[in-house]
Amino acid sequence: MTNFVSRTAGLFVAAGLAMVAGSPLMAEGRISKDAGPANAACDAHAKGSAAWTACVGAASAKMADEELFYAGYWLAKNGQYETALGYLTLAQQKDERVLTYIGYATRKLGHVDEALSLYRKALEVNPNYVVARAYLGEAFLTKGAPDMARAELDEIATRCGMACPAYVDLKGHISDYEAAKAKG
Repeated sequence: MTNFVSRTAGLFVAAGLAMVAGSPLMAEGRISKDAGPANAACDAHAKGSAAWTACVGAASAKMADEELFYAGYWLAKNGQYETALGYLTLAQQKDERVLTYIGYATRKLGHVDEALSLYRKALEVNPNYVVARAYLGEAFLTKGAPDMARAELDEIATRCGMACPAYVDLKGHISDYEAAKAKG
């Protein structure tokens, strides 16, 4: 009973933190897996707006990897997947974040198998990067493999707990998937 109470309390704490007005952990009414990168100059503009795009600048191999990730992350999160890939793929260092968001944009463009490979590469770089695990779980749901998504959920719980935003987010996606299956 104590374990249940502590797990439930953890979920409420995570949800409460995410619901703080303006919290970077809240996205589309759901807890976000991560907080996006910041840019003091460009964050003054709405992400994806003409002013923001002018501030970020055109994708260029001369840009620092952090700049490429910043632009690619926010473009992907705002549904501009092709443009996001233009930035992310230019990064010299393909760390777990870059690989994960290349996978995210790729999956959103409908290339789920390719995204699965990218999430796995991200996890080869850093097996503890739970954001990649959460997106991997979402990809498994897209492929109709909820058991594999639940396996990633278990890995996330092991690595960062059940109050972890990546855990709460993926658990929500699994619940939505199961509810849709039950209806249809």
